[in-house]
Amino acid sequence: MTATICGTGSYIPSYTMDNNDIARLVETSDEWIRERTGVIRRHIIRDETTVSMAAEAAKRALEDAGVSPEELDLILVSTISSNVILPCAACEVQERLGAPRATCFDLSAACTGFILAYNTAFAYLNSGFGKTALIIGSESLSNLTNWKDRRTCILFGDGAGAAVLRAEEGTVYLPVTHSDGRKGEALTCKSRHDYNGLSDGHCRERPQDTPDEEYYMQMDGQAVFKFAVKSVPEVINEALELNHVSSGEISYYILHQANRRIIEAVARRLGEPMEKFPVNLQEYGNTSSASIPILLDEMNREGKLRKGQKLVLAGFGAGLTWGASIIEWHRCRTNEIK
Repeated sequence: MTATICGTGSYIPSYTMDNNDIARLVETSDEWIRERTGVIRRHIIRDETTVSMAAEAAKRALEDAGVSPEELDLILVSTISSNVILPCAACEVQERLGAPRATCFDLSAACTGFILAYNTAFAYLNSGFGKTALIIGSESLSNLTNWKDRRTCILFGDGAGAAVLRAEEGTVYLPVTHSDGRKGEALTCKSRHDYNGLSDGHCRERPQDTPDEEYYMQMDGQAVFKFAVKSVPEVINEALELNHVSSGEISYYILHQANRRIIEAVARRLGEPMEKFPVNLQEYGNTSSASIPILLDEMNREGKLRKGQKLVLAGFGAGLTWGASIIEWHRCRTNEIK
């Protein structure tokens, strides 16, 4: 038994900030940002929340799959930027969808989150736990961004993507994932509360002298770049070798959209053409766990995916965490060439 994607959806905030807008906040320029990252603009929430975007992306994925909310056995939301702590974002999505049968919980694995959500849903469905799962990556990174820090504010955007999975007979491709907490300082964001503080169970504010910058995402860009360009090709090759699949069988490598230079470096190290590495970060920036499902949904709705194609999904990010999964595409849209 395997987990087949049978529908995708996404939600993107309408409000945008282009590189010229960023240049009014910090010392930078459109040319500088494009050259170093590939980002041209990013979409930013106004009235939306992480939960509202997740729910809308989920509705679109369910519609695309022809699946009703009542059929869902599992809902997973991958996010580091939820607007709610309790109840979890997945339960909030469940309530908005009207999916009473589903077991719901959140995952926090940053930019690798959608890969781990897919793997978790795959394990649940393969074990017979259920037949239908909904996985969502949704992020409001603008709430965690220090808009005075040029190293990070040029990179991130908001959005949500979702996929519906069905348990079906088919080839099982085993995923490969890794974590290295020893290198976690490369990308951090501290909580505004200390939950290990008072014995009576109440939260307490962190000390007043803690710098505000620690409450925003902080990144060692050079360290992350070196980690990504080495680890991502390695984990993709691990997944290919583990499943006895050759690179020639892969139609597309759908990578986390962090930086165009990283994607180009991964393509070179794999010896694969850039045509196999779709890129949309110029429009959205880095949306963390939402980036892979947003890209997957775009490709699905544009009719770029064909039945039987093998795809590699690969994510990397804070933790440090990284992983790759191979999927075989079965969803055929009405505008797809058979």
